[in-house]
Amino acid sequence: MSIFPAEMESERLRYERLHPETVDPFELYEHARADAPDIEAITEYVTWDPYENPKDAFDWVAECGERFEAGEDAIYVLQPMEGDRAGELAGLAGLEPDWDRRLGTLGVWLRTPFWGRGYSGERAGRLLELAFDWLDLDVVAVTHDPDNENSRRAIESYVERFGGRKEGRIRNDIVVDGQPRDSIRYSISREEWERNRSP
Repeated sequence: MSIFPAEMESERLRYERLHPETVDPFELYEHARADAPDIEAITEYVTWDPYENPKDAFDWVAECGERFEAGEDAIYVLQPMEGDRAGELAGLAGLEPDWDRRLGTLGVWLRTPFWGRGYSGERAGRLLELAFDWLDLDVVAVTHDPDNENSRRAIESYVERFGGRKEGRIRNDIVVDGQPRDSIRYSISREEWERNRSP
């Protein structure tokens, strides 16, 4: 049994733990392999590389399952619940708690057909609820590459909606394509969340 819920829902999305018991690594491989459609756009600003072979996907799903069970982090497969792409793998969303600091860090990537639909903000609201109401964390943080305008717009929108703030640039915080990069960090506290959460 894990501290994290195995499944969740929000208004339009279903969340299923990334775990060998529930996710087909071949499906993940098809969407995140080195020659997958639009993979260059998807991975331009992220800290992970596309899979070179199916074993990479199998190994990562197994690792995520172990980390989920150990309470180290929660990675979820996102699937729309309605519309022409209902049930498809839209992307992955994660929450990584730092238990000692009572801090959670959000992450997400979406396949390009699911960009511009507001899924990033919807997912953030659901994972903030998980972080504060379920896991009793005090602060949730999120970062983006300074050049990633799509992430900047999405993050600023939901951070403002939930009363959080931009904290600034953290130098050499992430590594992309083997090179250190700055990141822009935002945070939302439990108090800010409570004042601004939807009824």
